[in-house]
Amino acid sequence: MSEDIKILDDALVADYLRRHPDFFVQQTEVLAELRIPHASGSTVSLVERQMSLLRERSNALQQRMQRLVEVARDNDRLFELTRQLTLDLLAANSLESLVATLDDGLRERFRVPVCGLLLVSDYQLDVVRSVPLARVRQQMPLLMHEQMVCGALRPRELEFLFGAAAGEVRSAAVAGFGDPLLQGVLALGSPDPQRYSHSVGTLFLDFVAQVLARILPPLLQAHCRGSDQP
Repeated sequence: MSEDIKILDDALVADYLRRHPDFFVQQTEVLAELRIPHASGSTVSLVERQMSLLRERSNALQQRMQRLVEVARDNDRLFELTRQLTLDLLAANSLESLVATLDDGLRERFRVPVCGLLLVSDYQLDVVRSVPLARVRQQMPLLMHEQMVCGALRPRELEFLFGAAAGEVRSAAVAGFGDPLLQGVLALGSPDPQRYSHSVGTLFLDFVAQVLARILPPLLQAHCRGSDQP
């Protein structure tokens, strides 16, 4: 046998067909004779198998497109809810009004079961919880390194954030915010362990926290001045 003759194997045939994708165009009689085993045990022609694969790919693409459309709709809805809440917060003319607007908006519009707002201050407030910075560092040290914390938290962290409602919370999303005048923590909680996982349900939280960082300082200063009056 001549050394130039190569023994054909599956890899060589596959490689040849990849390099000559028009092979069956010139060999239509071979194409018509090909049969491919089907999962059901029967055999189908190559054309039928190709059509089946195309249908499967088409269905997969349709499902992926449907998921993308659903995500886009959810994002549009979330954007509109966030816009409405932001406008309502900007319209608040007192600290009491702001706290009530935030709580109502998160519970009613965003369907957040449990909300927590903490301001970092040594000054005790009557309309919103305030805690010293040292206690934040002790109870939520992660917020000293990350602006956003999501997922399951320790019982002491839940109690620190949500107080008496901590027992209802199985997952939480927490955003720290602040500027030179004021620091704070906005926390959302849910009895659903998956509601605030590492990638779900927190698209709007950081934005709302940044809005609070801008509009809280003057309202807090006005509230403190009013509380100091005899």
